[in-house]
Amino acid sequence: MPFALLCLVLSLPATLDHAGRTYPLYPATTETCPDLPSPLDARGREYVIVELKDGTFGLIDVTRADHPEQVSADDEFPHLAATGLHDQAGLAFLTSLNGRPLADIDRDARPGALSADGFLAADESVRAVITGDDRLVRAMGLTHPDLARPLWHIWNLMQIDLDLGRWNMAHHRWENIRRMKYNGCWIFLDAHDTKGGQQSPFGDGLEGAFWMVFWRPVPVAEQEWLHERYGHHGPTGWNELLGRLTRIYTGEMEAFTITRYGFYEGHTDWRVDPLGAAWLFGLRSFPELEAAFPGELDRAVLEHWVEGTIR
Repeated sequence: MPFALLCLVLSLPATLDHAGRTYPLYPATTETCPDLPSPLDARGREYVIVELKDGTFGLIDVTRADHPEQVSADDEFPHLAATGLHDQAGLAFLTSLNGRPLADIDRDARPGALSADGFLAADESVRAVITGDDRLVRAMGLTHPDLARPLWHIWNLMQIDLDLGRWNMAHHRWENIRRMKYNGCWIFLDAHDTKGGQQSPFGDGLEGAFWMVFWRPVPVAEQEWLHERYGHHGPTGWNELLGRLTRIYTGEMEAFTITRYGFYEGHTDWRVDPLGAAWLFGLRSFPELEAAFPGELDRAVLEHWVEGTIR
């Protein structure tokens, strides 16, 4: 299909005029990386730069406002909708969500219920996880929308390539885009589709059908800096800490649950750790995370959120 006709079909402009220059928009690509911030907000639209598997670069419109659910908190959390953070005092009185008692949600979210891995560790509860993670996000000086935004941008990249037929359906794998530039960092992307059917424990109608992995290499100096402070955990503990901070393995459902509820999952393999997301997407450096949790960065990442133990 000719490029101009393809843009018409997708209802996307073919170029972006910015700062006196004109840039072609994906699915057009360039041999050199566009000299632009990524993410870029321009005239009410959002763009990111990607590198494709063939070594070319694309500037892609990933605007969240085209999809209202990507920017809206749940109606039961007006403080979250207004500020991007929870009313911590109000969370103490939370007893239900979407008309479902929290006890029922906890039951469905634990390992072996709606999913084998669960949305919570066996000793965690939804209220404790939402409360604990809200405190982590506050301590970093961020909001839940700050951390959901890059997840939405990746999800929109995936959907654009699905619409373009640039997804290897035989392998059930996204094999077109290699990396995304984000806040000066290059984040590697991998994603796969499944038969779907993973239900949300919140009774909100969400179903997961994809799994994704995002990571970026740790510069040697940064890894040594972190190891000097937390290498005492030994190989197993150290690898878990480093992995949580530099790699995210998750599904598309987590972008929705972070936006709607401030829920990143409990300490499961599918968790979007708030500190890991902050480092991975270039929002906070290791020293900045350490300043937010002096001497306790390891506990902030590894400690489970159990009712009655959140400090």
